[in-house]
Amino acid sequence: MHVGFVLNPIAGMGGRVGLKGTDEKVTEARERGAEPRAPQRAERALAELAERRPDAEVSTWGDPMGEQEARAAGYDPDVLGAPAGEETGSEDTQAAVSTFVDAGVDLVLFVGGDGTAADVAEALEGTDTPMLGIPAGVKVYSSVFAVSPEDAAYIVASYERTERREVMDIDEDEYREGEVNPELRAVAQVPVAEAMQSSKQLGGGTVEALAEGVANDIRAEPGKTYVLGPGSTVGTVKAELDFEGSSIGVDIWRDGEVIVKDATEEEILDELGEENVIVVSPIGGQGFVFGRGNPQLSPAVIRQCDVTIVASRAKLDGVSVLRADTDDPELDEGLQGWWKVRVGKFETRMMKLV
Repeated sequence: MHVGFVLNPIAGMGGRVGLKGTDEKVTEARERGAEPRAPQRAERALAELAERRPDAEVSTWGDPMGEQEARAAGYDPDVLGAPAGEETGSEDTQAAVSTFVDAGVDLVLFVGGDGTAADVAEALEGTDTPMLGIPAGVKVYSSVFAVSPEDAAYIVASYERTERREVMDIDEDEYREGEVNPELRAVAQVPVAEAMQSSKQLGGGTVEALAEGVANDIRAEPGKTYVLGPGSTVGTVKAELDFEGSSIGVDIWRDGEVIVKDATEEEILDELGEENVIVVSPIGGQGFVFGRGNPQLSPAVIRQCDVTIVASRAKLDGVSVLRADTDDPELDEGLQGWWKVRVGKFETRMMKLV
């Protein structure tokens, strides 16, 4: 097996510092103290792949786009080129992928988000070479990604066939303003496996009764700090609490007052008290509770909070299981098991987080 591996080193950097993405925001993300998350996720995937397929031939691009991570996993990669400058961009990703195709790779394994996926798909257009994503971006709407870095390695090592899947992307400036308009960017060949995530589906059933019940419970718990996640379902809870929250951000509420709107990870940590509750809703069609669209809810935040999961019945009808991908495998494992999901004013449904 010959794998072409490329890493977008800035993917996902804007998430925990509240930027909702990194497109055209790298400098601001760094000024806010953002740290890269893509390299660590790449290392997890390649370490697992080395366990499963130590004999795999790996071609990659020069640092910071994959060489170091491939060597750290124990591979002796064929480095076919390097970024054109100090700051990497889409043109570097596309140059790498085009070179991989010329070298005859069996599959392109990339690390990034939807923007990176679109770049890879564009470079693969007109070829039969499949692609597979290790999710690292804030936005992950496309169905070309594995559920986790380890799942990506499992798929690479074991897949037997491919199918055509959608590559989606959204305008980050619109996204920061609360508008989510996914656009089909490409259709690409992708390995078929249960460990693939599906495209994000928008919409669901009515949530008014659910929101009323959750808001009543929140008001009845003075002194607790509530960390209210993004999305339309939790947004309805925010409306029941009489404030217009950040539709794609995290808001902090305590004792009848909004403490911080659109909070970063650091701001959340600064405001946590002795008793804290995260209120979050899974992504429709995917089931992710943590790790997609809410990186501000970091492992450090989650570990200091109880978690309340809320969802409409319609949303849960389209989700077989719940998932978490927090960048902390130990925490992800600890979150696994059966959870009560609030689906109505009083009703709950049991769902398994895997």
